[in-house]
Amino acid sequence: MTTTTSGLTAVRAGLLEYQAAWDEQRRLHESVVAGERGDTVLLLEHPSVYTAGKRTEPWDRPVDGTPVVDVDRGGKITWHGPGQLVGYPILRLPDPVDVVAYVRRTEELLIDVCAEFGLTAGRVEGRSGVWVPEDDRGPARKVAAIGIRVARGVTLHGFSINCDCDLTHFDRIVPCGIRDAGVTSLTAELARPITVADVLPVVERRLSTLIEA
Repeated sequence: MTTTTSGLTAVRAGLLEYQAAWDEQRRLHESVVAGERGDTVLLLEHPSVYTAGKRTEPWDRPVDGTPVVDVDRGGKITWHGPGQLVGYPILRLPDPVDVVAYVRRTEELLIDVCAEFGLTAGRVEGRSGVWVPEDDRGPARKVAAIGIRVARGVTLHGFSINCDCDLTHFDRIVPCGIRDAGVTSLTAELARPITVADVLPVVERRLSTLIEA
């Protein structure tokens, strides 16, 4: 299913192997760079996979031999899998390219999505992604992750938001290289089922946040 709003096309790609999604990202990236198509966002789920960004340290990785895919995005290691909505925006950024501003817009999109479901989330100084603040349940917990790359003025990789995924997958790694905080999901925080199917249309409605006003 494909929808276009505010000049941005959202593609629902369903369940897609990581390598297949990476190949499709690169194909779309070439088309956007060449001016052959407009800004596009892939929205999908992956089968269970660990991916390691360029800043991943050896001690962040699984110690049990679990396979890890090394990728060229920023950030460290994370998990993707069922119950987590992944978004790969392939967008041309305005000149001069401001990567930090783009990351902030991505965070704002995810904060607004959480709020729509009744979860108050926000930023943590010095850390990317979207967080549930420390409370009586524990330290700050990441509900959505961001890891991007910009090549020739066009973005690759993107964001993920935990809906109703199995959070034990994060126990094998040091998620995003952060040892003193946890990982959570919309379902875990709100104590009611929040599925990828629930979150998908909400994210789609808010994708225009990614485009600089």
